[in-house]
Amino acid sequence: MRPSPSVALAGLALAVLASGCADPATDRVSLVGSQPSSTMLPPSSTMLPPEVRTTTGPAVRHPYPMATSLADPTATGTPLAPTGEPRFFVSAGAPVARFPGDSKTAVQTPVKPAVQDAETGELVAEIPLPPGVESSWHVVAAARDNRTFAIAGWTGRQDPAIVFFLVRLGEDGRPGEPVAVTQTDPDVLTTVHDLALSADGTRLAYATPLLGGGAKISVLDVATGRRRDWTTMTYSMVNGLSWAPDGRSLAYVPGGRAIAVLDLARAGTDLDRATSRTVTNAEGVRLIESVAHTPDGAALIYAAGHTVERVAVSGGPARVLARPELPPGASLTLRFSVDGTGEHLLYVNGGRAHQVSLADGTAASVPIAEQEGEPPRAAW
Repeated sequence: MRPSPSVALAGLALAVLASGCADPATDRVSLVGSQPSSTMLPPSSTMLPPEVRTTTGPAVRHPYPMATSLADPTATGTPLAPTGEPRFFVSAGAPVARFPGDSKTAVQTPVKPAVQDAETGELVAEIPLPPGVESSWHVVAAARDNRTFAIAGWTGRQDPAIVFFLVRLGEDGRPGEPVAVTQTDPDVLTTVHDLALSADGTRLAYATPLLGGGAKISVLDVATGRRRDWTTMTYSMVNGLSWAPDGRSLAYVPGGRAIAVLDLARAGTDLDRATSRTVTNAEGVRLIESVAHTPDGAALIYAAGHTVERVAVSGGPARVLARPELPPGASLTLRFSVDGTGEHLLYVNGGRAHQVSLADGTAASVPIAEQEGEPPRAAW
């Protein structure tokens, strides 16, 4: 869909307060070296159904040792080719918890992921779930072709865990049969902060918190289920995973305050040591949640607060691409998906899918089916 120029974009109050009258991106993002800042955000406890939370936060179980069975975590196969302007997007929500009457036991209503028309927002089809998966779970990622998607699934109330599956859309947007990704090395997941699918469709990257503190980034081969992990005790949350188009590195957001680049060729399992460079948000007041590479891999697109900006991977000043106007009560961060052409950005808020042209900053939105609880996440 081509966003309508009639929808005006305005700077947010937070951006104005944080940056005064000057352009907030000028000289604000710089290359600072290999160690991320120690600023840390608390992990969200809102993403899990109530029965898998504890009184102090989300239940997080990682009883197994780190995996190193994936000898080569890079994804250097032929990238899936973009198909032009995105025609579809996939939305995924978490199961909805309800407490009937005075009951303290939640009743879970499963939610199926859905394919929606990018032009109208209308439902094209619900995506079938693989055996053993009762509902989608709030994480979805797209390959560059606008046809291949990775989705997280929730296995149910009795033994809740998160697993991954792939689905490919036909040219009419109808989904094929889901293909479960079975891990060779066990990894009991009860929360996943982010998910990214490589440009060639062969690798999944996901980010999780660790029991007792810290965070982990994992790269998973979708064909063999073999996995490679990197961990850090510097942060409790990692977001914003994005594969470089050449499949040799991953951008990520540590603690909401910077953009780091994981060199997948580096040996070891220490995330900080394997981080080759870090682009910091010098202003610091606006949090970062999402990041995406440009199609040529030379630059990164991210949102500081709700201001969408672009910065060279090598560092330097950033350039403002858009300032979407969000209503009161919106999240402090903007979680988005950029399509394979690098020209269109998508985010969900208030029962609508908002689409922004990164060429001129114009925006439009289409209605989607509202869901109780948190709005679904979407990717294209």
